[in-house]
Amino acid sequence: MRRTVDRKLPDGSIREVQPFHMSMEGLETIILCRDDEDYDALVKILCVTAKRKNIIVIIYAVVSNHCHAAILAVSQVHADEYGQEVKRIYSMWFSHKYGINNVMRRVDMKAIVLDTDSYVRNALAYIPRNALDNGCNVNEYEWSGFKAMFASPIIGIPVKMLSKRVRERVMHTGDDLTDVEWQLDKKSHLIPGSWCDHEYLEQAFNNDSAYFMRIIGSQNSAEMQQQLIDNPRQMMPDSEFFRHANSQSLRWFNSEIPALPTEKKLRLVPYLYRTTKTTIPQLARTLSLDRDKVASAVGRKKTGTHDAGEGDKGNRGRSEKMGGTFPAKSGSEGVGRPIGW
Repeated sequence: MRRTVDRKLPDGSIREVQPFHMSMEGLETIILCRDDEDYDALVKILCVTAKRKNIIVIIYAVVSNHCHAAILAVSQVHADEYGQEVKRIYSMWFSHKYGINNVMRRVDMKAIVLDTDSYVRNALAYIPRNALDNGCNVNEYEWSGFKAMFASPIIGIPVKMLSKRVRERVMHTGDDLTDVEWQLDKKSHLIPGSWCDHEYLEQAFNNDSAYFMRIIGSQNSAEMQQQLIDNPRQMMPDSEFFRHANSQSLRWFNSEIPALPTEKKLRLVPYLYRTTKTTIPQLARTLSLDRDKVASAVGRKKTGTHDAGEGDKGNRGRSEKMGGTFPAKSGSEGVGRPIGW
């Protein structure tokens, strides 16, 4: 398979992109998607935000209290910005509809680079399996991109042909969508095949749908949960973190950490910092590196500041300019109002 590929991005440029797994996790005591309108809104936010942030969605799954997407992005920065924008806009949707503020503060968005072929395949198979969390079969679940894969094109209603008023109401945005090829079904839900990069997934499985289904059926979902969801959010003790870092060193360099030169250790630092919940001091201890070199490698302040210390906890959120379109509140008239564009 080709892990990194050239793609035409939403802004029209052709760039080399690499795959990432993005997840929104952290809520165990509240349901984020309470009805079909919420599911539909979050799917459309994933789609519209991809255009806005210049990334491509391969496959996605939205369930009651979290979501996953495999995306193609130019860099880690682009992938992170996409995840934060999705979180921000859905937070505004939820607050406007239900009158509950700050609910998304407890939600964590992570974008993890998929750096090997097997990692890519397993992540792509893991995402549609999340339908099981909602008690549905993978191939029948309405709120995932599974039906776009290895399927014949479905012709629907072109989004770009809708009037501006209808487009804002249906797509929950005031963005200009007159240049997109997205299509809607009879329920005004997005047809996954019209906006997901099914060709990337299909080539990842050698254009063999049976291979794709076999990986879905045989996958160790608990192991993938640990790799994609838990490791980036739960800080490991030093001994466990060393084993994790050492296994990565063996994969990349065929050498254990103690035998690595400083240059290769520093190459490991950004990856470990992105994909695990760790701190600069822990990285320095594990890799036997100077703290200031570690801080510099991840673009953080030098040690001695709060940001570079144990209190960092790996939180790297970003704030963005606000914007979105939301449903009219109960008793109001008209379509959702575009806010802050």
